[in-house]
Amino acid sequence: MDYPGQLAAILKPRRSSGLLAVDLFAGCGGLALGFEAAGIETIGFEIDADACETYRKNLRGECHQVVLTPSTSLPACDILIGGPPCQPFSVGGLQLGLQDSRDGFPAFISAVKRLRPKLFLFENVRGMLYANRCYFDEIVAALAKLGYAISYKLLNAEEYGVPQRRERLIVVGHETHFTFPLSVGDPVTAGDALLSLAVSTPPESKFLTASMDRYVANYEKASKCIRPRDLHLDRPARTLTCRNLAGATGDMQRVRLPDGRRRRLLIREAARLQSFPDWFDFVGGETSRYNQIGNAVPPLFAWHLAKAVLRQLGTRQLAEPRVVKVRTQRLIQSELAV
Repeated sequence: MDYPGQLAAILKPRRSSGLLAVDLFAGCGGLALGFEAAGIETIGFEIDADACETYRKNLRGECHQVVLTPSTSLPACDILIGGPPCQPFSVGGLQLGLQDSRDGFPAFISAVKRLRPKLFLFENVRGMLYANRCYFDEIVAALAKLGYAISYKLLNAEEYGVPQRRERLIVVGHETHFTFPLSVGDPVTAGDALLSLAVSTPPESKFLTASMDRYVANYEKASKCIRPRDLHLDRPARTLTCRNLAGATGDMQRVRLPDGRRRRLLIREAARLQSFPDWFDFVGGETSRYNQIGNAVPPLFAWHLAKAVLRQLGTRQLAEPRVVKVRTQRLIQSELAV
């Protein structure tokens, strides 16, 4: 079975655990899809209308369009998950931390305090551990005061079957320290994920012009780029972001075709590199859809996290069929046999 087939087989929303997760700053539902595929019901809360509609269209759970504050009314739940806005901590942002109006942590901490879930989990950018480490320590201290043992680890999605190098900080609170999922083997390449898409030229293709090619060449020369930043099919993709998916910049995610032309990544290509199954349909205009994908937690990565959550809570997990890759067995078979 090829990579898209495996994603379709694994990432199916299902109910089995009897647990409910409230998903804050839910985006289009990448984190929720992984949890629903593990058998955990979800309810999302998200400010962006298109992302909410994408969530509703593809997942079992409802998604409420709302500006989250420390006083937002939320339902009781077993698990609290989410991705508080990362702009205050992103290496590419201004790193204003507490002074940034986009900071979602007061709302998340308030939700933990009011809901008292059995376990909470949030993901964020690696920059929280560096330039904003003082603020991160404040967050951990505030959550620990609520009676939780806090565990955190920097994980790379490429170690969990996602064809993309994507480091994310995962923080978990539970009554005991959390056991993070183990790496599942060799990386899946961009070529494994895209297959024939990587050499296709559908009508919506947007090709780089001669002037854009010159701009890219100057950009790579100035940045001392050793290997062109085109998508290389023999390795995982570099990190997908809103900026390099939707923006026409020197850092653009792009495919070089056999005839030498280069084009921007297609929506479906970007989705596969984020491990969204092909049935997952994004709502909104082109830029909105790229932004939803760039902001998302890779669902396959989220599925591994959700399985670890179920193990932590001692919940019986749904038996699933073993899926084996035709050319290799390097994706996720160790996790499929529970």
